[in-house]
Order: sequence, then C-alpha cells, then structure tokens
Amino acid sequence: MIKSTGIVRKVDELGRVVIPIELRRTLGIEEKDALEIYVDKESIILKKYEPACVFCGNAEDVQHFKGKIVCRECALSMGTEAC
Repeated sequence: MIKSTGIVRKVDELGRVVIPIELRRTLGIEEKDALEIYVDKESIILKKYEPACVFCGNAEDVQHFKGKIVCRECALSMGTEAC
C-alpha cells in the first residue's frame, strides 16, 4: 500500500533526487546501497535491492553459482551444491 509522506523534492539538472535522511533511516537504506527502480503507470517506485534466486525469487540463503544467484534449495534440487 502506498502512502504519502508529504515530502516533495525537485529533480536536479542531472536527474537526481535526494531521499531525506529520515526516510533512509526508517527504511534501512544506507550510503552506497543499491536500489531497484520500478515503474507503475505514472509512478516511479524505489526499493532496496535484495539479491534473489534466478529460479524461484527467494531472497533468503542465496549464493553465487557460476555467475548467477541461486538459493540453497534450488541448488540442491539441481543436484549441485552452490559455492
């Protein structure tokens, strides 16, 4: 559910928008954190990026396997232990 914060920011000449510190602290967003960008009709949605399994989308217990992110369960179901 989307709710308004009442915060308004302008886009600078380079297309940047500053996310207020209070909002970053509340959402656990720290300097250098990656954010995913989604578009829904006329809205832009920013979400803190969490690596997820390429097969099932699970973001818990993920590991890198041959350049891809795979959860332990999917790695085991393929008969291979991710390293």
